[in-house]
Amino acid sequence: MQPMQFQLGDRLRLRKQHPCGNFDWEVVRLGADIGLRCEKCGRRVLLPRSEVERRIKQVLPRLSKTDDFFDEE
Repeated sequence: MQPMQFQLGDRLRLRKQHPCGNFDWEVVRLGADIGLRCEKCGRRVLLPRSEVERRIKQVLPRLSKTDDFFDEE
C-alpha cells in the first residue's frame, strides 16, 4: 500500500478535536513526519506520517490565498 500524497497547503479534517475546538488543519511540513497547523488557534504539531494517515477523516478543498501585500497602502 502506498502512502497518501500530501502537498504543502493541503487542508485536512482529522477525527479527533483539538483542545481549541477545531477539527481542521493545514499541512505546513512534509517528510517522514507531517507538520500541521491548526486553522483556529495556529498551534503547530509534528506527527508521524502513519498517524496522520490514520487520523484523517476528510481532505478539504484548498483555500485560495490572496496577496494583501499591494493592498496595504
